[in-house]
Amino acid sequence: MTFAGIEDRNAIEAEMPWEQRDVAKTLYGMLSNTAAKFPTHNAVSFQILSGPKDRAETLTWKQLHGKATQAANLFRSLGIGPQDVVAYILPNCNEATICLLGGATAGIVNPINPLLDAEQIGSILRETGASVVVTLRPFPKTDVAEKAAAAVKLAPKVHTVLEVDLLRYLSPPKSWIVPLIRPKLKVENQAEYRSFGAALDKQSDRLDFEDVQEDRVACYFHTGGTTGMPKVAQHRYSGLVYNGWLGHRLLFSENDNIICPLPLFHVFACHVILMAAVHSGAHVVFPTPQGYRGEGVFDNFWKLVERWKISFIITVPTAISAMMQRPIDADVSSVKTAFSGSAPLPLELFRRFEEATGVTLVEGYGLTEATCLVSCNPTDGPKKVGSIGVPFPYTDVKIIKGGDGGPVEVAVDEIGEICVSNPGVYAGHTYTEMEKNRDLFYRDRYLRTGDLGRVDADGYLWITGRAKDLIIRGGHNIDPAEIEEALLGHEAVAFAGAVGQPDAHAGELPCVFVELVDGAEISEEELLSFARARVHERAAQPKHLSIMDELPKTAVGKVFKPDLRKLAITRTYDAALKEAGCTARVEHVVDDKKRGLVAKVAMNGAAKEDVDKVLSSFTRPWESA
Repeated sequence: MTFAGIEDRNAIEAEMPWEQRDVAKTLYGMLSNTAAKFPTHNAVSFQILSGPKDRAETLTWKQLHGKATQAANLFRSLGIGPQDVVAYILPNCNEATICLLGGATAGIVNPINPLLDAEQIGSILRETGASVVVTLRPFPKTDVAEKAAAAVKLAPKVHTVLEVDLLRYLSPPKSWIVPLIRPKLKVENQAEYRSFGAALDKQSDRLDFEDVQEDRVACYFHTGGTTGMPKVAQHRYSGLVYNGWLGHRLLFSENDNIICPLPLFHVFACHVILMAAVHSGAHVVFPTPQGYRGEGVFDNFWKLVERWKISFIITVPTAISAMMQRPIDADVSSVKTAFSGSAPLPLELFRRFEEATGVTLVEGYGLTEATCLVSCNPTDGPKKVGSIGVPFPYTDVKIIKGGDGGPVEVAVDEIGEICVSNPGVYAGHTYTEMEKNRDLFYRDRYLRTGDLGRVDADGYLWITGRAKDLIIRGGHNIDPAEIEEALLGHEAVAFAGAVGQPDAHAGELPCVFVELVDGAEISEEELLSFARARVHERAAQPKHLSIMDELPKTAVGKVFKPDLRKLAITRTYDAALKEAGCTARVEHVVDDKKRGLVAKVAMNGAAKEDVDKVLSSFTRPWESA
């Protein structure tokens, strides 16, 4: 069956209830089924360097099943039971995939972003109660091992650290050089350190314990870590299997090759892509430990597509922007579709990609709290650029707004908060901390996403803004509170409001508006330096700061951020128009009922196509004043 729109979605649902689908109960069951069907098919490939002829390691489904089984046995031998936690702090490599599958089979697996600082990683380890950590052995040009060691010291429950050595992926002469320049690690924590590879090799490739056929929590994914204690989302087997089933039913088969340069600590790579491969038998390629951030990945991207005969490209708007700055210097005829997620996709970027590659680009929507997938533009039907498509089968979306008697559902095309129910939503238990689940659900079933949106007459979902204040920079969630708290620590600052300003590359960049205390004198440059020194995470450091006589506020004195967003749009769009030599300027920004914030542009003699060429690179819409 095709997936061409809401009718097809409904027809798939009408076949039978989700509960009657013949799918595995557990992740290990799903992996075992695929390994039995396609034992010699390629499952995952990893290459540490980005060249199209560089060495790569490929595991078949039989081999991956065996390695995941060994990992599960290893973790069990270290005391990891169904309610215990094994964390991994790793860049992309085959060991990360093995840890994910084996950790979720033995107990609960907790992938952690290795780009976070030691304090943030430590707080996640404490929150999840991890007792085993898998991380890198010291390696040139990365400080992951050092950060992990410092983080483990802050998490006293961790008793074992298993080290992954990337040296085995290198060929001479690089493999000869690394041992000579490998950093020395001074361990000052309570954990015992062991080699992951050596410990794995001692385990049987037959499961030493029963894979109990029941739904349970299998993964913990953190949803930030930029300020204070991060939120940790709980994912059950049912959510993982649902994502895998969706990918298989709607997209992938055992004959597909998928390139996924996204990190294996994020739900997009782990659930949307890897689980779909586990269910379907498709082959996933992970180029370089840093994925899209890896040296030479963008320069070699199209050659990698040709090398691996890629049929599906997995990407994000920032990566698409970088791809479009390189020539398509390879045979990419094998590519069927590219999928973009994590952040809104500018219209101009969409056009440029499809024109340059001839490849259909599909935009989708998901979130960590829902075990990811919610909707996408139909692969076989009309794609409404700017929308996030139609909800997937067995995903029910409600749009609500506040009413006298509590939240009520809105009419077609009316804006409200997006709420989601599907097999991936763990109603009532989304976060590990029960207090954080309070008021998180509509009718005790629908997850309140915090995103504002609408559903049109054709059943397509549109995001128009965010009820919560998160700034999304290239798919990276930034809590504005960290920026605001840093600036409020300065004696000259009375109020601070951080918002996302439009950016043609990253979607949004953090900026901040400040009101000074009476009589204070300080420059914007000094305050910006002050903030950058105190905001630990690089991505969250503000790119612009404006001092205002008075910040816009609500009746109760709270900073009114919609007005700040309008100011940020105006400043950014005017600067882009001026740099392009265009005479048009933003007259004002309005809050449109259907589209959210829309820039009204005074043309001042400029041609509409010239303005569109500049402003369609941003995600927020514009129109003539």
